[in-house]
Amino acid sequence: MEVRLLLEAVYLRYHYDFRDYAVSSLRRRMRHAMARFDCARPSDLQHRLLHEPDLFAQALQYFTVQVSEMFRDPGYFLALREHVVPVLRTYPSIKLWVAGCSTGEEVWSLAILLAEEELLERALIYATDINPEALQAAESGTFALDRVAQFSRNYLAAGGRASLSDYYTSAYQGVVFDRRLKKQVVFADHSLATDSVFSEVHMVSCRNVLIYFNRDLQDRAVGLFRDALVHRGFLGLGSKESLQFGTHAREFEQFVPAQRLYRKVAA
Repeated sequence: MEVRLLLEAVYLRYHYDFRDYAVSSLRRRMRHAMARFDCARPSDLQHRLLHEPDLFAQALQYFTVQVSEMFRDPGYFLALREHVVPVLRTYPSIKLWVAGCSTGEEVWSLAILLAEEELLERALIYATDINPEALQAAESGTFALDRVAQFSRNYLAAGGRASLSDYYTSAYQGVVFDRRLKKQVVFADHSLATDSVFSEVHMVSCRNVLIYFNRDLQDRAVGLFRDALVHRGFLGLGSKESLQFGTHAREFEQFVPAQRLYRKVAA
């Protein structure tokens, strides 16, 4: 009950809606936040969040999950190259939406893939998240050096046509990706719980986000994706996510089942 009261208070005070997030995951993250901010009970954390706006900005990092890597699940990106890109080529211009982009690893991966397929110049990528700090990190295109070896392995397994090092420069203990890759990217604050859609997109990639939502919020999010997609547009989900039991299951068909790639069914 205290957790629900805290989430309601956060929504009323800051308009961030976590009320339909999966409770088990939220409780775990809230325990971490309580330990970090020296709060014995959720009600103590609630009191501090309501009266200390600066603290809420820090706590937001615990409420949202920021775990990703470039070309994560390489088979997914390989399937995009082999099965989705040929369809995207048939459009004079294309729009993609990376929903819940976190710190940007997937956005930069897609930009590289589209550049190698000579589609980036006629693409527009919407990269959205509810976490301002994550969006700022995503837009910077800066990642820790010790992560790059795994990024490179993923890139090659995903069908990369060069060396990942061709796309970044080293700086101190990190790497910075080529700014030209983000010319076609729009980074924006967007909540799948409360906001509306980006219209007429050819593909939505929302991976490893729905697993943190309860069924109602999952259905809302997938409904947004359906409304955003063009006729026969594509939807990519995470490896542990599925449309099978959702409200909108019949509105999509499996396109590459092994990689959780779906296609919107014709009306």
